[in-house]
Amino acid sequence: MNSNMEAVKRIRERTGLSRKEFCEKYQIPYQTMTDWELGHRNPPDYLVRFMAYYIEYNNAINNKSNEEPD
Repeated sequence: MNSNMEAVKRIRERTGLSRKEFCEKYQIPYQTMTDWELGHRNPPDYLVRFMAYYIEYNNAINNKSNEEPD
C-alpha cells in the first residue's frame, strides 16, 4: 500500500470519525476517500500534508477554546 494511502487512513482514524463522518465534516467525496483508503487511487502528496495540517490546526483551536480561564 502506498504511504499516502496509509497516511490518509491514519489521519482519519486519529480523528475518531468514521469514513462517512470524516467526509461530511471535511467535505470530501465519500467515493474519493474510499478509493484512497482502499488503494484504488493515490492522493497527491500536497493534499495529504494539507489534511494533516488542517486537522491538527482545527484540533488545537478547538482545544484552546475549550480551556477554562483560570
